[in-house]
This record gives sequence, C-alpha cells and structure tokens, in this order.
Amino acid sequence: MKKLWLPVLLTLLTACGAKRSVTRILCYTKNTESPWVKQLQEAGQKEGWQIVLTGDRQYFQDDSLKSFSAVCVPFSLTDSLNYRNIPALKRYAEAGGGGILAVKDSAAVKQGWPWLREWNTLPEGKELEQDKGRLYIVPATATAATIQPAIRYLVGNNAWPDYSKSLTIAPPDTNRYTYTVLDHGLDEPMEMCILPGGNVLFVERKGAVKLYDARQRQTKTIGRFDVFSGIEDGLLGVALDPHYEKNHWVYFYYAPAGEKWYNKLVRLELHGDTLDMSSEKVLMEVPTQRRYCCHSAGYLFFGPHDLLYLSIGDNTNAEETHGYTPVDERPGRELSDDQASSASTMDLRGKILRIKPEPDGTYSIPEGNLFPKDGSKGRPEIYVMGCRNPYRFSVDMKNAFVYWGDVGPDTKVPSAEGSTLSFDEINQAKKPGFFGWPYFNGNNEAYPLLDYATMKERPGKDPLRPVNNSPHNTGIKDLPPAQPAMIWYGDAASPVFPMVGKGGETAMAGPVFYSDQFKNAPYKLSDYYNGKLFIYEWMRHWIMAVTLDSAGNYLRMEPFLENIDFAAPTDMKIAPDGSIYMLEYGTNWFSKNSNAKLVRITYSEGNRQPVANIRSSQLYGGAPLTVKLSATGSVDYDKGDKLTYTWKIGDKQLTGEQVDHTFSQPGVYKVDLTVSDDHGGKGTSSVDIKVGNTPPDVRIMTSANKSFYWDNALLDYKVMVTDPEDGTPDSSKIKITFDYLPMGKDFALVLANNGGGNTKFAKGHQLFWSLDCKSCHTENTTSIGPSLQEVAKRYTDNETNVNKLAAKIITGGSGSWGSRTMSAHPDMSVDDAKEIVHYILSLSSVQGTLPMQGVQSFKAHAGKGNEGGYLLMATYTDKGANNIEPITSRDYLMLRNPWVQAEDFDEGNVNLITITTAGLAYTAVRNNSYIRFNHLYMDGVKSMQFNVQEQGIGGVVEVHLDKPDGPLAGKAVVKAGNAAAAGPTAGWKPVSATIQPVTGQHDLYFVFKSTDGKDGYLFNMDWINFSNNN
Repeated sequence: MKKLWLPVLLTLLTACGAKRSVTRILCYTKNTESPWVKQLQEAGQKEGWQIVLTGDRQYFQDDSLKSFSAVCVPFSLTDSLNYRNIPALKRYAEAGGGGILAVKDSAAVKQGWPWLREWNTLPEGKELEQDKGRLYIVPATATAATIQPAIRYLVGNNAWPDYSKSLTIAPPDTNRYTYTVLDHGLDEPMEMCILPGGNVLFVERKGAVKLYDARQRQTKTIGRFDVFSGIEDGLLGVALDPHYEKNHWVYFYYAPAGEKWYNKLVRLELHGDTLDMSSEKVLMEVPTQRRYCCHSAGYLFFGPHDLLYLSIGDNTNAEETHGYTPVDERPGRELSDDQASSASTMDLRGKILRIKPEPDGTYSIPEGNLFPKDGSKGRPEIYVMGCRNPYRFSVDMKNAFVYWGDVGPDTKVPSAEGSTLSFDEINQAKKPGFFGWPYFNGNNEAYPLLDYATMKERPGKDPLRPVNNSPHNTGIKDLPPAQPAMIWYGDAASPVFPMVGKGGETAMAGPVFYSDQFKNAPYKLSDYYNGKLFIYEWMRHWIMAVTLDSAGNYLRMEPFLENIDFAAPTDMKIAPDGSIYMLEYGTNWFSKNSNAKLVRITYSEGNRQPVANIRSSQLYGGAPLTVKLSATGSVDYDKGDKLTYTWKIGDKQLTGEQVDHTFSQPGVYKVDLTVSDDHGGKGTSSVDIKVGNTPPDVRIMTSANKSFYWDNALLDYKVMVTDPEDGTPDSSKIKITFDYLPMGKDFALVLANNGGGNTKFAKGHQLFWSLDCKSCHTENTTSIGPSLQEVAKRYTDNETNVNKLAAKIITGGSGSWGSRTMSAHPDMSVDDAKEIVHYILSLSSVQGTLPMQGVQSFKAHAGKGNEGGYLLMATYTDKGANNIEPITSRDYLMLRNPWVQAEDFDEGNVNLITITTAGLAYTAVRNNSYIRFNHLYMDGVKSMQFNVQEQGIGGVVEVHLDKPDGPLAGKAVVKAGNAAAAGPTAGWKPVSATIQPVTGQHDLYFVFKSTDGKDGYLFNMDWINFSNNN
C-alpha cells in the first residue's frame, strides 16, 4: 500500500483541479516566422510563459495536451489535423485545463467538424465559451498586447484538465480490436448472415451454402444450388427472416442453371445445420440476359418493418461503350442500352427493390416505394432506380435511409474535377428516387450521350428533368429528378474526398451503428461510432467510418481498423453480440483464394482480449510428424494480465505456452489455440498442419566462399535434392539459376518471390503484385483481364512494345483485349512501369536451367559498380503425396561484393557521420567501440583493407570471431592525425591486415582500441575490403 500513495495523490489533485507550477503554451505552426507567432513569443517573454513551437500534430493527444495551459491553432492548419487530433483538442478544452487561441489567418476551417466550422461565425477579440471550453479568436495581425489578455483568459487558474468533464469521446485505439480468422480458402464468398448462437451462414458464388459452427470452429457445406455462374451471376445473396428463430426461413437470390435467362428470389427452411432444399418457395423471378457481362449485384437486406431489400445490377453490355455509357439505341441493341434496364421504370435491373415477404411465400408492396402500387408508372417493387452495380448496401434500422456502393464505369469523358467521369459512388436514399445512371455520375455531372449509329456525341440530359427517349425503354419517359451521390471518387486522388486514396475502386456500403441497439452486447463498439456509417473498399482494402449530421447529411470520413489489410472485403455485418464479421473475397477474381476468409473482429472497451498467435516448427511433413507448437508470439495489451494457453487438436486438448504433438497418420489437421487472461478475455487462432508430404530437401554445396565474389574467381557448385515421397527426384524438375543483380536490395525481392520467375525481373514482379493489377490478372489463367502469359505471347520484349505497355499501365484504357477498361496508375513512374512490363514479357520465354553440378565465373558485374551481387538458386517442386499439395523448396547462395561499407554494420556503438554535400558516410570510432557483421563466410579471405582517415589519437582495428573477445583473426594499425582539417574528403587511405586462415560462417566483430588504453576518438573508417589476396 505504501507504494500507491503518490499516483493516488496525483490523481486526486488532478481531479480536484490542482494548479500547474508553470504556464506552457503550445503553438501549432508550420511557419515560425509568421508575425502572429513572433507576437505570441513577445507576449510570452513579458508574462514569463514557456512557448513551445511545433509543426508536429502528434502533440494533439490527451497525454501531451494536458501539460499545456493553452493551445494556439491557426485556421489554416486545421486541415492538417486528423480524426484523432481534433477530438483530442476538443476534449482538452472541455476538460477545463486550458483553452484554445484560434488565429484567423484564413477562412479555411476544417469543414467536416461543425464545432470548428463555427469559428468562422464567431466574433474576434472576445472571451468565448464553446461547448464548455474556453475559446478566443484573434486576427493574424494580432499584437502581443492583444494576445496577452487572450492567453490569460484561456489559462484561467492554470488547473490541470479533468477529462471526466469531457463530452467528446476519443477514437478507440486499434489495439482494442481482435481480428480472428474463422475460416479461409473460401471459393468466392458473397454474403453471410449471423445465426442465433454465433454460427455463420454464408454463400459462395458457384452455388455452395456453408455453415460455420462457432462451437466446433468448423465449416461445412449444408446445401448447394445448381447455378449459372457465368459472367458475374451465381448464388449471390442470403438473408435471415427477421423472425427466423420462430419460422426458420432463409432467403436466397441466385441465377438458376439452364437455358432460361433469369434470376430468382426464393425462401427455404433451415433447421439446425439442415437446409431443406425441397422447401423452396419462389417469391420473384427477374428476367436477365446472359450474353454480355456484367453487373448482377444480388445483395439482400431486411430493413425496418420486416421489409426485404434486394439490389440488382444493370445486367447490360459494359464492354462495347467506346469510353462512354451504354446507351446504344440501334435496333437489336437493347442488351447494350442501359435505358432499357437501369433507366427503365418497367425493368427490375439497375434497381434496389423493396418488398414485404408474406408467410405463404409471396410478397406484397409496402407503402412509399417509388411508383404507385398499380404499376401504372413503373414496377411497384422499385425503391431506387438508376443504378449501375449496387453491389453492397445497407438500410439504417432507425430512419430507413438506404446506403449503397455503386460500382462505376471507366469512361473517357472529362469530369469537372480534372479526371474522367468514371466515379464509384456511395449513395444515400432518404426517400425513393432516381440516382442517375446511365445519364449522370458523381455530383450529378451529365454524360454526353454517344450516338452509336453515327459515333458522334449528343447533348447530355438535364438532371432536374431527365427524359428516357430510347426506343428500348418500356417504361415512362419522364423520370424523377436525378439525385447526386453522397460520396464519389475515381482511380486518381480525389480533391473532394481525399481520404479514399487512389487506385482501382469498388465502393461498398456497410451498416450504420447505433449504440443503443447493442446495450448489453459484450463486444459492442465504442459510443464514439454511434450513428456512423461504415463503408468499405474491395480494391483498396479499407473500411471508413462516415460521420453524418443530425439530418443524415455527410460531414466527414475517417479510417476504421486501418491496421488491417483486408483481402478484398465483400461483406460486413455487425452481430447481436456487437462483434463485426467480414467476408474477404481474396486476391483473384472468379477463383478460390487461399486468402478468402471469414473473419470476426471483437472490440474490448475495458479488459482487452489477448491476441493469440501460433508458431509451429513445421506446417508440412511426412507421417508420423512431431511438431513443436508455441504461443510465445501471443500478446495481451493490458500489462500484468496472466495468460493461460489451451490447444485443441481434433478431440485432444493440451495446455501450456509450448506443447509437442505427434500426428501419426496423413491428413490435414486443424490446430486451435485459445489464449485466456485472468479477467475472462479470450483470443483464438488456428493453423493447418498437413501431414503426408515431406518438403523436399534442396542443398547447394561449394568449396568457394558463400558470402563474397572476387574478380576472376570461380564458383564450383553441386546441387543435391532428396524427397522421401518422390523417391529419386526428376532432375528435369530441378530449376537452377545463376544471375547477377545490379542492386543488392534486389536480393530481397527475389527471395520474397520464393524463387519463382526470372530473378532478373524481381523488381517488376514485386511491383506488379503490390498493385491492384493482381485483382484482374493472374500469371497463367484468364480472369477479368488476360493472363500475363497471354500478354507475353502477344508482345515481344523490344523498346516499342515496352514503351507502349508502360504507357498503358500508367494511363489505363481499353481496346487491346476487348473493351473492358484497365485502371490507370497516374502516379507510377515510367521506369517502374517498364520494370513491370519487362517482368510480364519475360514469362513468354522458357527459362533455361543449369546442370546439377558445374562451375560459374564472375564476369557480369564488370563496370557495374559495387552495389550488386550474384545469386545461385536451386528450386524443386515435388509431386505431392497423400492428398497434400506439391511443396516447393529451395536453397541459394547470395554473394556480395567484397567491398563493404562500414556503416552498414548489423550492430555497433560507433558514431555515424553523414556529409551529404560530399556524398560521404562513414564511422567515427572511439576506444573500445565496435561494429559487428553477422553470418559472414571467411573461406578464402586472406587479408582485409580498411579505408581510414587519420583523425584522432590513432589505434588498432582488431578482427574477432563470434564475440568481441573471441579468437583474433587479424589486426591493422591506424596512426594518429588531423586529416579532416583539410576537409571531410581529405586524407582517406587504406590500411591492411593479414587474416589468419579461417573457414566457415562467423559473426565478425571489428573492435577499435587505442594503443595506450586512453579514451577518445581514434580515427574514421569508411569501408572494409575482404580480399582473397595476401
């Protein structure tokens, strides 16, 4: 108890408004020479205040702000503060520990925050109170005499802040969320629903209905629809009836297989894990076309009053638009005319429907849809029309506002923002309406309409009075006024919504969160998110929380779970227990993906959940296989929590932070780990152990040095491969390459590539797979776009083709492989684009392989500097065994230039000096300092040269093996001097050390000592040369 009195006393003093001993003023500025800053400093000198000038927004957090008596913020810098900084500033003012001096140096106050926007309307030069916080506004011309009384008012009695008085809630830290993968390796997951008890029902596009059992932590297929899965059709949507616990009804939307072109909405019964396929009731059939791609949508959502909403894509030919919208009015071209679907009031496509399912398996029309119930003006099921691909949507359960992401086109029509009119949209329907497609996009910008007969532009429509005069239109001509999008953005950076980023885009709308709907939920989100809409991005892998005002109008957006890189999120639901469930589609379109996942995210308000992490000594191996399982990578962000570890392997349960287990028979075994803290928190993780196929053992043997190459030296090698299941490996399947890489950092790119492809094009490979390109292209199969190998077959690797394809990567476009448009990458450099092209075109050539044994010479580096290195790599992929997939193993030798910069050490305690004007970096060494280089082979090293500058008292360089006082391999003497007096580049010269014969791999310690034991600087050292000559 004695140890607790000081923090308790401090807490009590703070809560009671204890005064600070000094007055410190935080001044947030990017220009310390601003007149108002100078005047603030003058005022501080007169009053004895400490003025802290900073341009670092990291000061804007509770722990930092509480130490300041007032905070000065210019209007012009409010835009530089982010979604965490601004609430911290408001909390500070509300807590009463000081006020805000707002300097009106512009009228540009951050528009998404009403309390900041209010500053524009408040008077200058007056003591103000805003939401119980002190505020004083001064002009940029304010003098010290004006600022002094303002600061005095803001400081008040200089009391410490009492954050219990703050009404503003701080955004939660990301470490309060636990991300758990429930299942992976899914095959195009589409939509899910959370069943009572925490089980998850989800559907896959090719027809599977799957159930994740939360207690068993296993997924099984409980049903399968026979579907047409061409273009984007298939099994698309699933939703539970609001009264599911009583009636067990589940709704599905899918495209039946067969010759008939249609989709249908059906109802089935689900009892436990049994889906009764014979119980199907057909509520609705939607005529479609299956000749052209694309846009099916098919999402289902129950809103207020048990009304069922269904989104349907425009289902119109999107590939022959010539950079415009599909409004082809020529005879027989109705499948290429969105005026026959999205803009037709008598067609259900390109719409969001709203119906009331009835107990007998039919449906009725609710009050308040877009058209009369009698169908005189349009289909009465329509709630929203004028959509292109309303892929994901939600309905606000309090006010019934509908939010949806509409996946936009790729056009060549210029927009008012300077890019093209090719925006994805987040739309909001406060009431039924027409939302523009195919006539308008974004902020109701009108498209010029292409006359496909003459290939000339026609004027665009009037958004207030749009008229559908197409001969393919089966509905009324005079449409409702077009409604603009709430949020819109293209592939370039958005000047209106900069938070969305840039790149490929697929906008989606998730749920609106209300705290009072999850009152007793154990994992409910922080009240900070009350009333916020969540939107997410398939292509950009993010989630945003959108803040709306009391009328539902857009204010701002901010990142949510920005620490997680979602692999193409395709559905988002909030469960009754408050946890978030996500479906992640994975990398490649129209395929099963190893990173296609069902995940659960839980939030902890108080005690944080442990984060479970499994490390296994082996993931593959032959039977029997003994693995060491470790939970040492698990963490708990609440310090002092005691953790226990429970492992579940089949029917067996083990405890302990580290356990061993032997798998005696071939198979795929799921290992579950539960980490529990002493406050009831739990975190889980799982890993698959695959038994029955041993990874191949690939080894490269050589008598040469394995760290360095030397001019005119030779590298002898022999590759040995063994594999228990394959027996004698097929030597033709062993790939051996030897390449020179001009930049040493390219080694990491090649090794990250796992040995696949041509090592010369490792950078292009890495660039390609880091971009959104991988969503539409794979290496050897056709997806949305052609495979890379198809591209490589069409184009030879010459300057003309490389320039052409690099330009295409940067600017985007269509026409080379049909009319499907490729996303632009306007910020990519030409050199990087060319690297990608070279990588792609390299896939057409059959890469040769070296013999299993041979000798290679070091010639390719001549004239290319010292930065590069040689890579000898051997890879082998086995045949697979016992239903375990083939496994690839490799070995490699990575040989670097023997000239090594001293400042590139792995560990040391020397001083690093950088002279940027001279392009020089070196180490300054003191007595008993050292540097260490890890894992260097010493075979054949006979001497070392050290480039030194005699600057200091002089001394010796000792080379020790494996520890600072390990065996001495050699040493060199450096004389005393003052060479640097003539300039940093003066007086550098090599000194040599003879190295005793050493073999094998060692950590090398270069220890610096004075000759007489005196402390002080000895000399400067730039580089080390490992020489094979005496």
